[in-house]
Amino acid sequence: MLKRSVWLGAALAALAGCTYEHAPGVDHYKVFAATPPHGTTVSVCHAYGCREQTKFTFTSADMAEIKKLMAKTKKADTPAEERRAVAYAVGWMERRVGDAIGTKADREGMDFSGSGDPTQQDCVDEATNTTSYLTVLQNEQLLKHHTVGKPFAKENLLRGIAGWTHWTATLNENGTGQRWAVDSWIYANGENPAVVEAEKWYIASLAELPKPMR
Repeated sequence: MLKRSVWLGAALAALAGCTYEHAPGVDHYKVFAATPPHGTTVSVCHAYGCREQTKFTFTSADMAEIKKLMAKTKKADTPAEERRAVAYAVGWMERRVGDAIGTKADREGMDFSGSGDPTQQDCVDEATNTTSYLTVLQNEQLLKHHTVGKPFAKENLLRGIAGWTHWTATLNENGTGQRWAVDSWIYANGENPAVVEAEKWYIASLAELPKPMR
């Protein structure tokens, strides 16, 4: 997990079970000194806490593959099926990027030995990158039922290490306003992210991890 997240959690230890939202007008990328996506170009965070950033551009051929994958994955024109297609697209994008910049060996979850390792990504890296990948899909008009939301975090310090501050990307469902957590951190690089209702999402223990979207 990101050291800055830990510091924030320690400072607010009395508020166990908190949800952290960026204040209105506060940009997630600026908070973590990350570069936002532009078109189909992303700056991929790695080494924990966006300590390192590597630029990557999804080519027109890449986007054609993503569009084909999403069309093949969807069974119906519904928000639920769009989320399913998005999960497969994000997994594909992670694999594509990982092969290119060396993060394909990223291990799942929290690994203290990974801090500073350019092949590894913590929850801030993953939440930021997933937000960028979702934004690429949105920029390419591949999202109909959802809009990319701001990352947010939860913590429950009463659980100790298992309850440290954890960030996730989000999608907002256009028709209902339901917010969905899109979490790529809990599984290895290239695995489909978990996609769950934001109010139900929280990483408490290995036994309670949400499953990858299938």
